[in-house]
Amino acid sequence: MAQLTEKEMQLVALISEECSTPADLTAKLKNLFAGALEKMLEAEMDEHLGYEKNSVLGNNSGNSRNGYGKKTVKSEWGESEISVPRDRNGTFEPRIIEKRQTRTDDIEARILAMYAKGMSTRDIEDHLRDIYGVEASASLISRITDKIMPAVTEWQSRPLDPIYPIVFLDGIVFKVRKDSRIINKCLYTVLGINMDGRKEILGIWLSENESASFWTTVCNELKNRGVEDILIACRDNLSGFSTAIETVFPKTEQQLCVIHQIRNSTKYVSYKDIKAVMADLKLVYDAPTLEDAEYRLEEFREKWETKYPQILKSWEANWAELSTYFKYPHEVRRLIYTTNAVEGFHRMLRKFTKTKTIYPTDEAVKKSVYLSIQEISKKWSMPIRDWGIIMGQLMIFFGDRLQGKVTS
Repeated sequence: MAQLTEKEMQLVALISEECSTPADLTAKLKNLFAGALEKMLEAEMDEHLGYEKNSVLGNNSGNSRNGYGKKTVKSEWGESEISVPRDRNGTFEPRIIEKRQTRTDDIEARILAMYAKGMSTRDIEDHLRDIYGVEASASLISRITDKIMPAVTEWQSRPLDPIYPIVFLDGIVFKVRKDSRIINKCLYTVLGINMDGRKEILGIWLSENESASFWTTVCNELKNRGVEDILIACRDNLSGFSTAIETVFPKTEQQLCVIHQIRNSTKYVSYKDIKAVMADLKLVYDAPTLEDAEYRLEEFREKWETKYPQILKSWEANWAELSTYFKYPHEVRRLIYTTNAVEGFHRMLRKFTKTKTIYPTDEAVKKSVYLSIQEISKKWSMPIRDWGIIMGQLMIFFGDRLQGKVTS
């Protein structure tokens, strides 16, 4: 074990002196913190004036010290009153604790971290009071978290890669106040798999409804941010998206989420038929080839069309985009036949935001989701499973569009 230096031993002795409880230790640390701040402010004043306190160099220098002002600073050690030096000309601008600053950066960082973890402003207020002895109102905490809105805007408009082999689209509903009412708004997420096989949230969009014009705006925004091509877009049956992506990215293949299709198909099936219907549908979507899937769909028609015509109507209407994955090998199929990648992200997002049942504004939703994304994406450090194999298979189907894009 390393030996403590003389200065470290003196510091330990100083801190532990007359400390018999954790509260005593916290009080001692608070005093040390305040004293250290005052020493740094004195050093800044020396630099500002160009001479040390009581030095003869200050005579006739044109500026000098002019006493002290009192200031209460909130830190992780609680509230501390410090003395801030002043100069006669009023030109001294402290950097360690700026004018009108009443909190250290540590406190703001802790507030943002707690907010990102899903704590409500009231919970954060109670936590700061109980643990750190710092009084911070819910409105103050809200103003602190509002400081990240420029970062949200910058993130939402950041440049993107020229090509994304696969993107997933899905939505998650939040309750938001609007004109003294509480309404449901859907936050639409575009999750891309980049050329390295890593997940990346390309953007988030909040809307009360979806339409071709809305999705055209989304697609154009992606294009304006640098996206030149998307190979495969996997989605739920989002209204208007098909037309929008055909307009902006005409070469992109579309794959409807088979799992969503199954859920919608069995929504109104009676309990006694559900197992049989599910088993027969599995023969369709689990078929080895497109031809076999179409054959199984015909068998399903003969057996269930009379009783459940709405199922056949839905599958036939969406078949072109439901059957896209049949042309690909198993590894690609497993990745694109469902939007599970973005749904998994939304499940994690719900864990972070579950304590915030109602949001006061759209901006509150965006900053909460943005902070959650920063936390969730920390786990996306590795490529998705079998990405090397998948990329090799995509090269066979999209070699001309991927030429020169694949890094070795």
